[in-house]
Amino acid sequence: MTDRYAAMFERLRARDEGAFGAFVMLGDPSPEATGGILDALVEGGADMIEVGIPFSDPVADGPVIQAAAERALAHKVTPAICFKLLKAFRARHRGVPVGILTYANLVLARGRDAFYRASAEAGVDSVLVADVPAFEAEPFVRAAEAHGVAPVLIAAPNTPRATLERIAKLGGGYTYCVARSGVTGADRAMELNHEALFAALSELGAPPPVLGFGIATPDHVRQALAAGAAGVISGSAIVRVIAQRADPLPALRDFVASMKRATPTEEGSRGRVKER
Repeated sequence: MTDRYAAMFERLRARDEGAFGAFVMLGDPSPEATGGILDALVEGGADMIEVGIPFSDPVADGPVIQAAAERALAHKVTPAICFKLLKAFRARHRGVPVGILTYANLVLARGRDAFYRASAEAGVDSVLVADVPAFEAEPFVRAAEAHGVAPVLIAAPNTPRATLERIAKLGGGYTYCVARSGVTGADRAMELNHEALFAALSELGAPPPVLGFGIATPDHVRQALAAGAAGVISGSAIVRVIAQRADPLPALRDFVASMKRATPTEEGSRGRVKER
């Protein structure tokens, strides 16, 4: 099993920082542009990368990310192309954790074993299958583990205790905690009542909680980390930057840098004041 997530969280804990994760859709706006976009996210300071594989029915994605998938599909981007893009990224960035967020149909169309094998060969650290609930996750988890890929599972504030226990037992890498009900998007306020969830996950020994769905501003980052998240993932806000600019790279670096600057915890912020 890859240790990139563990190494990242350990490094950030030592610096009193949370993790900032950046999500993009592979192949948007084109396969040729994807490499530069991924590099810009790292250059801006992203600690971890999460990527989508274009899919026609992404039930967890809001309109911004759905539109990105449609643009990529219009360029005939396939999972095979996505794995090639990820393999090239891994060759350039050896230490940055990379996770796939995908859907069961894409995994099963290739075959569970073949999908996770291809993920591992491309240097992928984790796979989150967004439409597979925890009580149906075990076959996916076993296939992931067979190839050294961390199986990321989803938790929410209303997830029953018994399900959290299953997530803690089966999950790897990090635990994806949703910041609100519904689908991804950057246009609604977070529903941040996660302290009990984070406490329960910690008590159960689950992988570190990372908050996603609607993380769009530095204030969102600070609120999530203050509530106990180990990190955040921003998706729709980043995908929107890509959609709105002919050359999105400078704006992507600036946006990611502004979000990363919000990741020091109170202890880390106090330490930086003393250093100055």
